[in-house]
Amino acid sequence: MPSSSPIVAIVEAFRSEFTAPTWTKVLVLLWGTILARGRRTVTAALRQMGRADATGFSKYHQIFNRAAWSPLRLACRLTCLLVRTFFRSELRLTFVIDETLERRWGRRIKIRGHYRDPLASSKERSVAASGIRWIVLTLIVTPPWSTTPWALPVLSLPSPTPEVSAQLGRPHKTIAGWARQMILCLRRWLPEADLTVVGDQAYSVIQLGLCCRRHGVRLIAPLRRDARLFAPPPPRPAGTIGRPRKVGDRLPNLAVVLTDPSTLWAAVTLPWYDGTERVLEVATGIAWWYHSGRQPLPIRWVLSRDPQGQLEPRGAFSTCPQDTAAAILAEVIRRWPIETTFEEARAHLGIETQRQWSDLAIERETPCLFGLYTLIVLFGHALHQEDPIPIRRAAWYPKPQATFSDVLAAVRRHCWDWLDIRTSQRDPACVEIPRAQFDRLLNAVCYSH
Repeated sequence: MPSSSPIVAIVEAFRSEFTAPTWTKVLVLLWGTILARGRRTVTAALRQMGRADATGFSKYHQIFNRAAWSPLRLACRLTCLLVRTFFRSELRLTFVIDETLERRWGRRIKIRGHYRDPLASSKERSVAASGIRWIVLTLIVTPPWSTTPWALPVLSLPSPTPEVSAQLGRPHKTIAGWARQMILCLRRWLPEADLTVVGDQAYSVIQLGLCCRRHGVRLIAPLRRDARLFAPPPPRPAGTIGRPRKVGDRLPNLAVVLTDPSTLWAAVTLPWYDGTERVLEVATGIAWWYHSGRQPLPIRWVLSRDPQGQLEPRGAFSTCPQDTAAAILAEVIRRWPIETTFEEARAHLGIETQRQWSDLAIERETPCLFGLYTLIVLFGHALHQEDPIPIRRAAWYPKPQATFSDVLAAVRRHCWDWLDIRTSQRDPACVEIPRAQFDRLLNAVCYSH
Protein backbone atom coordinates (compact mmCIF):
# COMPACT_ATOMS: atom_id res chain seq x y z
CA MET A 1 0.00 0.00 0.00
CA PRO A 2 1.58 3.35 -1.00
CA SER A 3 2.35 5.59 1.97
CA SER A 4 1.02 8.60 0.04
CA SER A 5 -2.48 7.15 -0.19
CA PRO A 6 -5.06 9.33 1.65
CA ILE A 7 -6.65 6.23 3.19
CA VAL A 8 -3.45 5.12 4.95
CA ALA A 9 -4.22 7.17 8.07
CA ILE A 10 -7.65 5.55 8.35
CA VAL A 11 -6.25 2.04 8.20
CA GLU A 12 -3.35 2.84 10.53
CA ALA A 13 -5.83 3.73 13.29
CA PHE A 14 -6.44 -0.01 13.77
CA ARG A 15 -2.86 -1.29 13.57
CA SER A 16 -2.23 -1.36 17.33
CA GLU A 17 -5.07 -3.85 17.86
CA PHE A 18 -3.13 -6.60 16.04
CA THR A 19 0.28 -8.17 16.27
CA ALA A 20 2.71 -7.39 13.45
CA PRO A 21 2.34 -10.80 11.67
CA THR A 22 -1.45 -10.65 11.94
CA TRP A 23 -1.59 -7.06 10.69
CA THR A 24 0.11 -7.90 7.39
CA LYS A 25 -2.48 -10.60 6.76
CA VAL A 26 -5.33 -8.32 7.82
CA LEU A 27 -4.30 -5.81 5.13
CA VAL A 28 -4.33 -8.55 2.48
CA LEU A 29 -7.84 -9.63 3.49
CA LEU A 30 -9.06 -6.03 3.76
CA TRP A 31 -8.07 -5.01 0.24
CA GLY A 32 -8.98 -8.39 -1.19
CA THR A 33 -12.47 -8.25 0.32
CA ILE A 34 -13.02 -4.75 -1.10
CA LEU A 35 -11.97 -5.88 -4.58
CA ALA A 36 -13.83 -9.20 -4.45
CA ARG A 37 -17.21 -9.74 -6.07
CA GLY A 38 -19.82 -12.28 -5.09
CA ARG A 39 -18.87 -14.39 -2.09
CA ARG A 40 -16.80 -12.72 0.63
CA THR A 41 -14.69 -15.67 1.71
CA VAL A 42 -11.05 -15.72 2.72
CA THR A 43 -10.14 -17.58 -0.45
CA ALA A 44 -11.96 -15.02 -2.62
CA ALA A 45 -9.91 -12.24 -1.01
CA LEU A 46 -6.68 -14.15 -1.57
CA ARG A 47 -7.49 -14.66 -5.24
CA GLN A 48 -8.11 -10.96 -5.73
CA MET A 49 -4.71 -10.17 -4.20
CA GLY A 50 -2.88 -12.66 -6.42
CA ARG A 51 -2.30 -15.13 -3.57
CA ALA A 52 -4.03 -18.15 -5.12
CA ASP A 53 -0.78 -20.11 -5.12
CA ALA A 54 0.21 -19.18 -1.54
CA THR A 55 0.87 -22.35 0.45
CA GLY A 56 0.24 -20.69 3.83
CA PHE A 57 -3.39 -19.89 3.09
CA SER A 58 -4.57 -21.47 6.35
CA LYS A 59 -2.88 -18.66 8.31
CA TYR A 60 -5.35 -16.21 6.78
CA HIS A 61 -8.26 -18.32 8.03
CA GLN A 62 -6.72 -18.26 11.50
CA ILE A 63 -7.21 -14.48 11.67
CA PHE A 64 -10.89 -15.17 12.34
CA ASN A 65 -10.84 -18.50 14.16
CA ARG A 66 -7.69 -18.25 16.26
CA ALA A 67 -5.89 -14.87 16.32
CA ALA A 68 -6.17 -12.78 19.49
CA TRP A 69 -7.96 -9.51 18.76
CA SER A 70 -11.12 -7.88 20.04
CA PRO A 71 -14.02 -6.88 17.74
CA LEU A 72 -15.31 -4.64 20.55
CA ARG A 73 -12.08 -2.64 20.64
CA LEU A 74 -12.16 -2.32 16.86
CA ALA A 75 -15.74 -1.05 17.12
CA CYS A 76 -14.61 1.56 19.65
CA ARG A 77 -11.86 2.81 17.34
CA LEU A 78 -14.23 2.84 14.37
CA THR A 79 -16.84 4.85 16.27
CA CYS A 80 -14.34 7.45 17.47
CA LEU A 81 -12.83 7.72 13.98
CA LEU A 82 -16.27 8.23 12.47
CA VAL A 83 -17.15 10.94 14.98
CA ARG A 84 -13.85 12.78 14.41
CA THR A 85 -14.39 12.70 10.65
CA PHE A 86 -17.98 13.89 10.35
CA PHE A 87 -18.66 15.66 13.68
CA ARG A 88 -15.83 18.04 14.40
CA SER A 89 -17.71 20.65 16.42
CA GLU A 90 -21.09 19.80 17.99
CA LEU A 91 -21.35 16.23 19.29
CA ARG A 92 -25.09 15.69 18.88
CA LEU A 93 -25.12 12.12 17.64
CA THR A 94 -28.06 9.99 16.55
CA PHE A 95 -27.65 6.22 16.56
CA VAL A 96 -30.16 3.78 15.08
CA ILE A 97 -30.38 0.21 16.36
CA ASP A 98 -32.18 -2.62 14.61
CA GLU A 99 -31.96 -6.34 13.90
CA THR A 100 -31.27 -8.10 10.64
CA LEU A 101 -31.32 -11.78 9.76
CA GLU A 102 -28.25 -13.40 8.22
CA ARG A 103 -29.66 -16.49 6.52
CA ARG A 104 -27.30 -19.38 7.19
CA TRP A 105 -27.65 -23.17 7.21
CA GLY A 106 -25.45 -25.83 8.69
CA ARG A 107 -25.51 -28.04 11.76
CA ARG A 108 -22.11 -26.82 12.91
CA ILE A 109 -23.30 -23.22 13.33
CA LYS A 110 -24.20 -23.32 17.00
CA ILE A 111 -25.74 -19.84 17.28
CA ARG A 112 -28.07 -20.49 14.35
CA GLY A 113 -31.80 -20.37 15.05
CA HIS A 114 -35.11 -19.96 13.26
CA TYR A 115 -36.62 -16.49 12.96
CA ARG A 116 -39.33 -14.72 11.08
CA ASP A 117 -38.00 -13.69 7.68
CA PRO A 118 -39.11 -10.07 7.17
CA LEU A 119 -38.45 -10.15 3.41
CA ALA A 120 -40.43 -13.33 2.72
CA SER A 121 -43.24 -12.63 5.21
CA SER A 122 -46.28 -10.41 4.91
CA LYS A 123 -49.24 -9.42 7.06
CA GLU A 124 -51.14 -12.48 5.92
CA ARG A 125 -48.26 -14.97 5.95
CA SER A 126 -45.30 -15.49 8.28
CA VAL A 127 -42.25 -17.32 6.90
CA ALA A 128 -39.46 -18.61 9.16
CA ALA A 129 -35.86 -18.86 8.02
CA SER A 130 -32.71 -20.41 9.43
CA GLY A 131 -29.93 -18.03 10.29
CA ILE A 132 -28.29 -15.71 12.79
CA ARG A 133 -30.04 -12.61 14.11
CA TRP A 134 -27.70 -9.65 14.44
CA ILE A 135 -28.36 -6.48 16.39
CA VAL A 136 -26.63 -3.67 14.52
CA LEU A 137 -25.94 -0.23 15.95
CA THR A 138 -25.42 2.48 13.31
CA LEU A 139 -24.47 6.15 13.41
CA ILE A 140 -26.55 8.51 11.29
CA VAL A 141 -24.28 10.60 9.06
CA THR A 142 -24.97 12.86 6.09
CA PRO A 143 -21.90 12.55 3.83
CA PRO A 144 -20.85 15.59 1.76
CA TRP A 145 -21.82 13.83 -1.49
CA SER A 146 -25.40 13.15 -0.35
CA THR A 147 -28.36 15.16 0.89
CA THR A 148 -29.97 12.19 2.63
CA PRO A 149 -28.67 10.57 5.85
CA TRP A 150 -26.75 7.30 5.82
CA ALA A 151 -26.70 4.70 8.59
CA LEU A 152 -23.11 3.53 9.15
CA PRO A 153 -22.64 0.37 11.27
CA VAL A 154 -20.29 0.64 14.24
CA LEU A 155 -21.19 -2.32 16.47
CA SER A 156 -22.88 -5.69 15.82
CA LEU A 157 -23.78 -8.50 18.19
CA PRO A 158 -25.60 -11.83 17.66
CA SER A 159 -28.88 -12.30 19.51
CA PRO A 160 -29.79 -16.02 19.71
CA THR A 161 -33.16 -17.45 20.65
CA PRO A 162 -33.87 -18.78 24.16
CA GLU A 163 -33.58 -22.34 22.83
CA VAL A 164 -30.14 -21.65 21.32
CA SER A 165 -28.97 -19.93 24.52
CA ALA A 166 -30.04 -22.99 26.52
CA GLN A 167 -28.15 -25.32 24.18
CA LEU A 168 -25.03 -23.18 24.52
CA GLY A 169 -25.36 -23.11 28.31
CA ARG A 170 -25.58 -19.31 28.40
CA PRO A 171 -28.12 -17.15 30.24
CA HIS A 172 -30.55 -15.81 27.68
CA LYS A 173 -30.64 -12.09 26.95
CA THR A 174 -33.49 -10.34 25.23
CA ILE A 175 -32.99 -7.88 22.39
CA ALA A 176 -33.48 -5.04 24.86
CA GLY A 177 -30.85 -6.61 27.13
CA TRP A 178 -28.27 -6.69 24.34
CA ALA A 179 -29.22 -3.15 23.37
CA ARG A 180 -28.57 -2.02 26.93
CA GLN A 181 -25.00 -3.34 26.75
CA MET A 182 -24.40 -1.67 23.39
CA ILE A 183 -25.71 1.68 24.63
CA LEU A 184 -23.49 1.48 27.71
CA CYS A 185 -20.51 0.89 25.41
CA LEU A 186 -21.43 4.01 23.46
CA ARG A 187 -21.60 6.10 26.61
CA ARG A 188 -18.21 4.79 27.74
CA TRP A 189 -16.65 5.53 24.34
CA LEU A 190 -18.27 8.98 23.98
CA PRO A 191 -18.63 10.34 27.53
CA GLU A 192 -19.18 13.98 26.49
CA ALA A 193 -21.51 13.49 23.53
CA ASP A 194 -25.25 14.14 23.42
CA LEU A 195 -26.47 10.67 22.43
CA THR A 196 -29.82 9.73 20.93
CA VAL A 197 -30.69 6.10 20.17
CA VAL A 198 -33.66 5.36 17.90
CA GLY A 199 -35.14 1.87 17.74
CA ASP A 200 -38.27 0.03 16.66
CA GLN A 201 -40.92 -1.76 18.72
CA ALA A 202 -38.41 -4.28 20.12
CA TYR A 203 -36.70 -1.47 22.04
CA SER A 204 -39.88 0.02 23.46
CA VAL A 205 -39.10 -1.34 26.93
CA ILE A 206 -39.39 0.49 30.25
CA GLN A 207 -36.22 -1.03 31.71
CA LEU A 208 -34.19 -0.01 28.67
CA GLY A 209 -35.59 3.51 28.90
CA LEU A 210 -34.69 3.76 32.58
CA CYS A 211 -31.13 2.63 31.83
CA CYS A 212 -30.81 5.27 29.12
CA ARG A 213 -32.05 7.99 31.46
CA ARG A 214 -29.54 7.02 34.15
CA HIS A 215 -26.66 7.36 31.69
CA GLY A 216 -27.80 10.50 29.92
CA VAL A 217 -28.89 8.85 26.66
CA ARG A 218 -32.11 9.77 24.89
CA LEU A 219 -34.14 6.75 23.75
CA ILE A 220 -36.79 7.21 21.06
CA ALA A 221 -38.97 4.29 20.03
CA PRO A 222 -42.59 3.46 19.07
CA LEU A 223 -45.19 3.47 21.84
CA ARG A 224 -48.06 1.00 21.87
CA ARG A 225 -51.54 2.48 21.88
CA ASP A 226 -52.45 0.44 24.97
CA ALA A 227 -49.40 1.53 27.00
CA ARG A 228 -50.27 2.36 30.62
CA LEU A 229 -49.70 6.08 31.11
CA PHE A 230 -50.01 7.93 34.40
CA ALA A 231 -49.71 11.43 35.76
CA PRO A 232 -46.71 12.27 37.98
CA PRO A 233 -47.20 11.35 41.65
CA PRO A 234 -48.86 14.15 43.66
CA PRO A 235 -46.95 15.86 46.49
CA ARG A 236 -46.94 13.76 49.63
CA PRO A 237 -48.78 15.51 52.52
CA ALA A 238 -46.88 15.83 55.74
CA GLY A 239 -47.60 13.10 58.26
CA THR A 240 -48.85 10.59 55.67
CA ILE A 241 -48.25 6.98 56.69
CA GLY A 242 -47.41 4.21 54.25
CA ARG A 243 -45.42 3.68 51.11
CA PRO A 244 -45.28 6.74 48.82
CA ARG A 245 -47.08 6.60 45.50
CA LYS A 246 -44.99 5.88 42.44
CA VAL A 247 -47.39 7.48 39.96
CA GLY A 248 -50.45 9.66 39.93
CA ASP A 249 -53.85 9.08 38.35
CA ARG A 250 -54.24 6.93 35.24
CA LEU A 251 -54.21 8.88 31.97
CA PRO A 252 -55.98 7.91 28.73
CA ASN A 253 -53.83 5.67 26.54
CA LEU A 254 -53.08 6.54 22.94
CA ALA A 255 -56.01 4.53 21.59
CA VAL A 256 -58.40 6.73 23.60
CA VAL A 257 -56.56 9.91 22.64
CA LEU A 258 -56.84 9.00 18.96
CA THR A 259 -60.63 8.69 19.03
CA ASP A 260 -61.38 11.43 21.58
CA PRO A 261 -63.02 14.40 19.79
CA SER A 262 -61.58 16.79 22.39
CA THR A 263 -57.96 15.93 21.51
CA LEU A 264 -55.98 18.95 20.38
CA TRP A 265 -54.10 18.31 17.15
CA ALA A 266 -51.34 20.52 15.77
CA ALA A 267 -49.98 20.46 12.22
CA VAL A 268 -46.20 19.99 11.81
CA THR A 269 -44.08 19.84 8.65
CA LEU A 270 -41.48 17.06 8.66
CA PRO A 271 -38.67 16.07 6.28
CA TRP A 272 -39.86 12.82 4.69
CA TYR A 273 -37.97 9.72 3.60
CA ASP A 274 -37.72 10.72 -0.08
CA GLY A 275 -36.28 14.17 0.64
CA THR A 276 -39.61 15.99 0.40
CA GLU A 277 -41.68 17.48 3.20
CA ARG A 278 -44.93 16.16 4.60
CA VAL A 279 -47.54 17.63 6.92
CA LEU A 280 -48.80 15.51 9.82
CA GLU A 281 -51.13 16.22 12.70
CA VAL A 282 -49.73 15.46 16.13
CA ALA A 283 -50.94 15.30 19.71
CA THR A 284 -48.42 15.14 22.53
CA GLY A 285 -48.05 15.20 26.29
CA ILE A 286 -45.88 14.23 29.24
CA ALA A 287 -46.67 11.07 31.22
CA TRP A 288 -45.12 8.38 33.34
CA TRP A 289 -45.05 4.98 31.66
CA TYR A 290 -45.57 2.36 34.35
CA HIS A 291 -46.12 -1.36 34.91
CA SER A 292 -46.63 -3.01 38.28
CA GLY A 293 -43.39 -4.08 39.92
CA ARG A 294 -41.21 -1.68 37.93
CA GLN A 295 -40.05 1.87 38.26
CA PRO A 296 -42.04 4.43 36.26
CA LEU A 297 -40.42 6.01 33.22
CA PRO A 298 -41.06 9.73 32.53
CA ILE A 299 -41.61 10.20 28.79
CA ARG A 300 -42.84 12.62 26.19
CA TRP A 301 -45.40 10.75 24.09
CA VAL A 302 -46.38 11.73 20.55
CA LEU A 303 -49.33 10.51 18.50
CA SER A 304 -49.29 11.34 14.78
CA ARG A 305 -51.90 10.96 12.07
CA ASP A 306 -52.04 11.77 8.38
CA PRO A 307 -54.70 14.38 7.50
CA GLN A 308 -54.95 12.79 4.04
CA GLY A 309 -55.60 9.34 5.53
CA GLN A 310 -52.80 7.60 3.61
CA LEU A 311 -50.78 6.60 6.69
CA GLU A 312 -51.80 4.73 9.80
CA PRO A 313 -51.68 6.66 13.10
CA ARG A 314 -48.51 5.94 15.05
CA GLY A 315 -47.27 6.60 18.53
CA ALA A 316 -43.74 7.27 19.73
CA PHE A 317 -42.00 8.35 22.90
CA SER A 318 -38.80 9.98 24.08
CA THR A 319 -37.16 9.50 27.46
CA CYS A 320 -36.41 13.23 27.45
CA PRO A 321 -39.75 14.92 28.30
CA GLN A 322 -38.36 18.31 27.22
CA ASP A 323 -38.26 17.24 23.56
CA THR A 324 -40.80 18.65 21.14
CA ALA A 325 -43.15 16.50 19.12
CA ALA A 326 -41.59 17.61 15.83
CA ALA A 327 -38.08 16.74 17.04
CA ILE A 328 -39.17 13.25 18.15
CA LEU A 329 -40.88 12.48 14.84
CA ALA A 330 -37.91 13.80 12.88
CA GLU A 331 -35.65 11.34 14.73
CA VAL A 332 -38.11 8.50 14.07
CA ILE A 333 -37.98 9.25 10.34
CA ARG A 334 -34.16 9.14 10.42
CA ARG A 335 -34.36 5.49 11.46
CA TRP A 336 -35.18 4.19 7.99
CA PRO A 337 -31.71 4.52 6.32
CA ILE A 338 -30.64 1.45 8.29
CA GLU A 339 -32.84 -0.68 6.03
CA THR A 340 -30.91 0.65 3.03
CA THR A 341 -27.67 -0.23 4.79
CA PHE A 342 -28.79 -3.83 5.34
CA GLU A 343 -29.79 -4.19 1.69
CA GLU A 344 -26.59 -2.66 0.31
CA ALA A 345 -24.42 -4.72 2.64
CA ARG A 346 -26.00 -7.86 1.23
CA ALA A 347 -25.83 -6.69 -2.38
CA HIS A 348 -22.30 -5.26 -2.43
CA LEU A 349 -20.39 -6.74 0.53
CA GLY A 350 -21.57 -10.33 0.44
CA ILE A 351 -23.39 -10.63 3.74
CA GLU A 352 -24.77 -14.22 3.93
CA THR A 353 -22.07 -15.55 1.58
CA GLN A 354 -19.45 -16.40 4.22
CA ARG A 355 -18.38 -20.01 4.63
CA GLN A 356 -16.81 -20.06 8.10
CA TRP A 357 -17.75 -22.90 10.46
CA SER A 358 -15.69 -22.04 13.53
CA ASP A 359 -17.75 -20.50 16.34
CA LEU A 360 -15.27 -17.70 16.88
CA ALA A 361 -14.97 -16.97 13.16
CA ILE A 362 -18.75 -16.78 12.73
CA GLU A 363 -19.06 -14.26 15.55
CA ARG A 364 -16.26 -12.15 14.05
CA GLU A 365 -16.69 -12.20 10.29
CA THR A 366 -20.16 -10.68 9.90
CA PRO A 367 -19.42 -7.72 12.24
CA CYS A 368 -16.25 -7.14 10.19
CA LEU A 369 -18.29 -6.96 6.99
CA PHE A 370 -20.69 -4.47 8.58
CA GLY A 371 -17.70 -2.47 9.77
CA LEU A 372 -16.24 -2.63 6.26
CA TYR A 373 -19.35 -0.79 5.04
CA THR A 374 -18.41 2.12 7.30
CA LEU A 375 -14.72 1.91 6.38
CA ILE A 376 -15.55 2.21 2.67
CA VAL A 377 -17.55 5.37 3.36
CA LEU A 378 -14.58 6.77 5.30
CA PHE A 379 -12.26 5.83 2.42
CA GLY A 380 -14.54 7.55 -0.08
CA HIS A 381 -14.63 10.67 2.08
CA ALA A 382 -10.83 10.74 2.31
CA LEU A 383 -10.38 10.23 -1.44
CA HIS A 384 -12.93 12.84 -2.55
CA GLN A 385 -12.79 15.69 -0.08
CA GLU A 386 -12.31 18.26 -2.86
CA ASP A 387 -13.78 16.62 -5.98
CA PRO A 388 -17.16 14.86 -6.11
CA ILE A 389 -17.49 11.09 -6.25
CA PRO A 390 -18.13 9.91 -9.83
CA ILE A 391 -21.74 8.81 -10.26
CA ARG A 392 -22.65 5.96 -12.57
CA ARG A 393 -25.61 7.17 -14.61
CA ALA A 394 -27.55 5.78 -17.54
CA ALA A 395 -30.26 6.94 -19.91
CA TRP A 396 -32.76 4.89 -17.93
CA TYR A 397 -31.34 5.84 -14.53
CA PRO A 398 -30.65 9.56 -14.01
CA LYS A 399 -29.12 9.14 -10.56
CA PRO A 400 -29.06 12.54 -8.78
CA GLN A 401 -26.42 11.73 -6.13
CA ALA A 402 -23.86 9.11 -5.23
CA THR A 403 -24.92 5.85 -3.58
CA PHE A 404 -22.88 3.20 -1.81
CA SER A 405 -22.14 1.41 -5.08
CA ASP A 406 -20.52 4.61 -6.42
CA VAL A 407 -18.42 5.01 -3.27
CA LEU A 408 -17.33 1.36 -3.45
CA ALA A 409 -16.40 1.78 -7.13
CA ALA A 410 -14.30 4.86 -6.32
CA VAL A 411 -12.44 2.98 -3.58
CA ARG A 412 -11.89 -0.03 -5.86
CA ARG A 413 -10.54 2.23 -8.62
CA HIS A 414 -8.08 3.69 -6.14
CA CYS A 415 -6.98 0.19 -5.06
CA TRP A 416 -6.45 -0.93 -8.66
CA ASP A 417 -4.28 2.15 -9.24
CA TRP A 418 -1.69 0.48 -7.00
CA LEU A 419 -0.91 -1.96 -9.80
CA ASP A 420 2.42 -1.64 -11.54
CA ILE A 421 1.06 -0.01 -14.72
CA ARG A 422 3.37 2.17 -16.82
CA THR A 423 2.90 4.24 -19.93
CA SER A 424 4.52 2.65 -22.97
CA GLN A 425 7.64 4.45 -24.19
CA ARG A 426 6.92 3.46 -27.77
CA ASP A 427 3.27 4.55 -27.78
CA PRO A 428 2.08 7.07 -25.12
CA ALA A 429 -1.50 6.06 -25.84
CA CYS A 430 -0.84 2.54 -24.51
CA VAL A 431 0.04 1.24 -21.06
CA GLU A 432 2.18 -1.74 -20.08
CA ILE A 433 0.85 -4.16 -17.48
CA PRO A 434 2.99 -6.98 -16.06
CA ARG A 435 1.62 -10.45 -16.78
CA ALA A 436 0.91 -11.21 -13.08
CA GLN A 437 -1.08 -7.98 -12.67
CA PHE A 438 -2.91 -8.61 -15.95
CA ASP A 439 -3.96 -12.05 -14.72
CA ARG A 440 -5.34 -10.44 -11.54
CA LEU A 441 -7.47 -8.10 -13.61
CA LEU A 442 -8.74 -10.94 -15.78
CA ASN A 443 -9.67 -13.01 -12.74
CA ALA A 444 -11.53 -10.04 -11.24
CA VAL A 445 -13.51 -9.53 -14.46
CA CYS A 446 -14.18 -13.09 -15.55
CA TYR A 447 -15.02 -14.79 -12.24
CA SER A 448 -17.92 -13.85 -9.98
CA HIS A 449 -16.12 -15.03 -6.82
